[in-house]
Amino acid sequence: MGDRAAKDSLFDAFSEAARALGNGRRAEIVDVLAQGERSVEALAGEVGQSLANTSHHLRVLARAGLVTTRREGTRIHYRLAGEGVDRLWAALRDVAVDHVAGIDRLADAYLGDRTELRTVDRRELAGLVAAGAVVVLDVRPPAEYAAGHIPGARSVPPHEVQRHLGTLPQDTEIVAYCRGPYCVYADEAVRELRRHGFRARRLEDGFPEWRRAGLPVAVG
Repeated sequence: MGDRAAKDSLFDAFSEAARALGNGRRAEIVDVLAQGERSVEALAGEVGQSLANTSHHLRVLARAGLVTTRREGTRIHYRLAGEGVDRLWAALRDVAVDHVAGIDRLADAYLGDRTELRTVDRRELAGLVAAGAVVVLDVRPPAEYAAGHIPGARSVPPHEVQRHLGTLPQDTEIVAYCRGPYCVYADEAVRELRRHGFRARRLEDGFPEWRRAGLPVAVG
């Protein structure tokens, strides 16, 4: 039989992952890294933090074993340590949505009114893609598109939808997707497309959920 001290140490070790995610900026970093590896500089820009603060958060995540690194010259790239980290973040977010008071209000304050935005689920979109019946826009930053995207999707970086309007067909439905259910890029893209007369919907969640569902992924 194990003793109390040993059991305490074991469960303290289990909780290290939760402690590492127990900060909003670190959770946001994990959300970005779920799209693909990024440099410290790129992450700092994405989460609105200084390089020093971002590096600190990454060290905490690395000590907990949630991220790993790859060096390219003088630049260090970070990525999630495995698919389990991605699933852990998704599960944490889903539990918070179900049980933490005020999440809906906070999401509405960030995302705005979504009542006019139509959505499509992953399985329906997979069928539309297979049938060639839809144009798919990946509206994440180019580095995330290169790391993995829905096959056939066009890369239209955030806030560049208007510049691409002349290349899009008016007679085909358009579906935009981004990082997940709490990403505003796809919302903004769909609103812009609808203002210019296109039939447009957004994927109900995002690319990480598409990948976790085992649906086809293209890289590069």
